[in-house]
Amino acid sequence: MENIFTDEYFMKKALQEAEMAFDKGEIPVGAIIVVNNTIIARSHNLTEMLHDVTAHAEMQSITAAANFLGGKYLKDCTLYVTLEPCQMCAGALYWSQITKIVFGARDEQRGFMVMGTKLHPKTAVVSGVMANEAADLMKRFFISRRK
Repeated sequence: MENIFTDEYFMKKALQEAEMAFDKGEIPVGAIIVVNNTIIARSHNLTEMLHDVTAHAEMQSITAAANFLGGKYLKDCTLYVTLEPCQMCAGALYWSQITKIVFGARDEQRGFMVMGTKLHPKTAVVSGVMANEAADLMKRFFISRRK
């Protein structure tokens, strides 16, 4: 039997969250956190709605996952996020000790990689999963904002 729980499967779920952000006028970034092939947290950007610059999708998911697990460490968890985390989110992910981060599109200007932000040494990173779909959603959002 084929394993349906691939990185693409979960990234599609994160993209659904990003679409929700788009529909609310938020920058369309979506995130989910998975443990044992079960989604334990899902979120999208809420910075406009909450008037909070820290209300990024990743931050919302970290909080929800920690609440679900009953502890601050996200060991054995994987974050799927449509856009490369910024340095603020990467810092929070460092402290959470998350096991794996899978992201879609690179953020060439503000992403943690270009900013030189370090993740926890035990955190694995996979980039470029459904990157075109994530980047296209971002482009569509900013084109609609400029009209």
